Amino acid sequence: MLYEAGFKAKQIYIDQVPKLSKGFMRLGHDVRQISYTGTMSQISPFKSRKINHRFYKEKTDEVVVEYAKQYNPDFIFIGFARGLDKGTIQKIRDKVPTAILFGWDGDPWPENNDGRIELGSALDILFATNNGSFIEQYKQAGAKKCLFMPNLIDPDNDHRYQVDARWQSNLLWTGKIQHQAGIDAGETSRQNLLRIFSLQEGCKIYGCLEFPQIGGLDYLHAISGSKIGLSINAINTVPLYHSDRFTHYSACGTMVLAKRVPDTELLMQDKKHVCYFDSDEECLDLTKWYLLHEDARMKIANEGMQYCHDTYNSVQIAKYMCEVFERGQYEAPWGSFS
Repeated sequence: MLYEAGFKAKQIYIDQVPKLSKGFMRLGHDVRQISYTGTMSQISPFKSRKINHRFYKEKTDEVVVEYAKQYNPDFIFIGFARGLDKGTIQKIRDKVPTAILFGWDGDPWPENNDGRIELGSALDILFATNNGSFIEQYKQAGAKKCLFMPNLIDPDNDHRYQVDARWQSNLLWTGKIQHQAGIDAGETSRQNLLRIFSLQEGCKIYGCLEFPQIGGLDYLHAISGSKIGLSINAINTVPLYHSDRFTHYSACGTMVLAKRVPDTELLMQDKKHVCYFDSDEECLDLTKWYLLHEDARMKIANEGMQYCHDTYNSVQIAKYMCEVFERGQYEAPWGSFS
């Protein structure tokens, strides 16, 4: 695993790479994690990223390429680390020509991240949670194989916790009020609904509207203590695409109330695993109804949590990836991809 290891404590339980590593290890694979930017920081005496990328990139490439040569892996996960580019990829290929190089993109609008499409298109396989038109951008740039793969969860940590009263709420939201690209695309539900819910008793919002951010175990505890978790993407017109809130919330035992996206019931079924809405008015009505009907709410929350644990756990997602490595395709409840 060659990526940019995060050191933000608040994000410790949302980082996908350690979860994916665990999945591969439980399948019997040996996994080593190398931080590209961390390696660069060890080599350079300077703290400036600009200086490091200009004067220490070549040395960093030499170190990671030599590591790859000595380790001789069957496949290498390439993260979108700062400074890591297609030149690095080519150097790895030269030294480990039989290795499959793959990545995983979880961000919508990849073109807004400098170098992301160029790097992703240089890999043998790119998995992506963003799907649709975003995957097409990679294909148009020459990507060899680009396939949808949903966000994963780790049931060892992503589960319902017993929490005290301070974490209990009727409705929960975590994250930004909206991304500018989403606003430009005409997405306003998130903004409209959060402003309404922020005025209601029993609603807890973190990370926007002047409410503090949340992370670490507090994040998992806040989800566990909430009756309803609101999931609205930055863009809701892309087939199958959901942010990781969709799976985090469900895995930790709250009933997910999600904005519908095309083909979304292939991921989780309406009124069985989650509850979907199409309009702001429907969201408000469903919130009121389920807060008054606890048995119906808990039934969806419990079935959604179990389905999420069974279907989106890191071992199962790693299995799908291995199927692609071996056969060039995989089949899952949400479709067949090749």
